[in-house]
Order: sequence, then structure tokens, then C-alpha cells
Amino acid sequence: MAVPDFQTFLLPVLRVAADGAVHSLTATRERIAADFALTAEDRAERLPSGRQARFDNRVAWAKSYLQQAGLITSPQRGRFAITPRGLELLATNPERLSIEILEKYPEFRAFRDGSDDAPRQGAAADESTKAPEPSTETPEEVLELAYARIRADLAADLLARVKQAPPAFFENLVVDLLLKMGYGRNRAEAGRAIGASGDEGIDGTISEDRLGLDVIYVQAKRWENTVGRPDIQKFVGALSGKRARKGVFITTSTFSAEAADYVTRIDPRVVLIDGKQLAEYMIDHNLGVSTRAVFEVKRVDTDFFSEE
Repeated sequence: MAVPDFQTFLLPVLRVAADGAVHSLTATRERIAADFALTAEDRAERLPSGRQARFDNRVAWAKSYLQQAGLITSPQRGRFAITPRGLELLATNPERLSIEILEKYPEFRAFRDGSDDAPRQGAAADESTKAPEPSTETPEEVLELAYARIRADLAADLLARVKQAPPAFFENLVVDLLLKMGYGRNRAEAGRAIGASGDEGIDGTISEDRLGLDVIYVQAKRWENTVGRPDIQKFVGALSGKRARKGVFITTSTFSAEAADYVTRIDPRVVLIDGKQLAEYMIDHNLGVSTRAVFEVKRVDTDFFSEE
């Protein structure tokens, strides 16, 4: 099953604290995961960034929202206990808690509005304190999904521009990208090596390291049609003729499933980079892009507040 949205965890987290004891967030996650019969695969699902499990993130934010509403308190990092207000709410036997219910508490409304004078009850251990507008996603999910959409749009724009550029531009792009990724001794050497030979399906070579101890053979094609297995076999044959052990095939289009499967079962080692991956590498290595804005997500430094 899919991991429920974080509002679904509001009531279960509050019920865990109903006994008045201090509970750890780690143990609470285990208990809730068991109650919802979540599988290991469910719990392993990550946020788009891959930095945190989606389930862990959602339970942490359920705890944070309950804190902001004054329903639980956090006596120490990663632990929480119920408040009299929380006991009062449980006494009404709610079937489900939601943001709409929490909105009746002024502290929570101030938190949601981002007011500077909002009474702060603390925040989730590993998350920021600004709440999202969508009611089914945590702040990290909102931020990461928005970033993923911006990045996807940027990658599509980059690839379209590369396809429209002249062949010489694409050859220079390949050289610049490989250099930024740490290959090649210098720009002059790499520039001579790529796009110069066209020898038996090989467009050039580049040093694998700064010392030139090994060589990578490169095929770079600005194509529109899908690159199939025969094209890759031709490249591999050229590599064999050179007794080469490593090759990279770069294209602005895509590779067929047969081509992708073929390179997993051969020697020499061949890496396929399609248009989408090419654009991703350009973004990762700041090639053809510039930074428009930087947003830092911060958390409380618990060591700063430690008395030890």
C-alpha cells in the first residue's frame, strides 16, 4: 500500500501519547508502521531528494503539527508527551484529525500564517518550521516536488536548445561536459580528440584521468531517432578493433531497450548517455545554466542549546 498522507498520522501520534508518558519518535514510527501494516518497501520509499524516507518524514511532521497546536509538548529532542489540551481533544473521541481541526487553535493558526509573534512549541527534529499549503504533503515534499518540476522544465529547455545548435556546438559541449566531470588532461587536448577522427564509429578519445593512464573512446551523435542495438554494436566493434576497454556513447535522442540491455552483457564497458541524462549532467555540473536563486533549509542546532 502507499504511505498515507501525513494528516492520517495526526490522530495515531496523539493516541500514542494518551498514556501521559514521554515517547520517542523512533518508537512511535515503529508502532504506527505496525498498526498500518506497512511493508518494508512502503517504509523504504524516499522523498524525491532521496535524503529521507517518506513515512519517517510524514510522521515527524504529524508530530510537529500537533506541537504547533499545543496538543503535545517536546521535553527533549525526538521525544514528546501529551498536554492537557491534547487530552481534552482525545476525550471527544475524534475519528480523524486534520489541519482544519488544528486550525481552531490560535497557536497553530499563527504558525500556519508564518507570524513573527507566533508562540513556538518546537518543530520536528529533522524538518523546517514553515507549513505547506497543500494539505496532503509535508513541507519537504512540497519543496522537493516544486524543485523537481523546475529541474525537469530546465532539462527539457536545455535539450531543446542543444538539438537546435550546430554540430560544432554539440562537439564542444561534449568536450566541456567531460572536462567538468573530471575527464581529460586539458581543454586543448580534449578539443583535438573529440569530433576529429570519425574512425570506424569512434568520434574521438579522452583521457580518463589527468595523467592519461587510460583512454575512453567517445561516440557523440546529435540525433533525433532512437539509437538501436545495431548502432551500439558498431561502436563496440570499433572499440574491439582498438582493443579498448571503455567507451561512452552520447546522443541527444534516446536508446532502445535492446541497446540498453545489450551494453549490460558485453565487454568492453560501454556507458550510454541519452538526451535526458545529458541535460541532467549539464545541470549537475553547471554547464549552460546559471543559478537564479538559492534556498537554504535549516534545522535547530541542538548542540548549541546543550548545557554540556
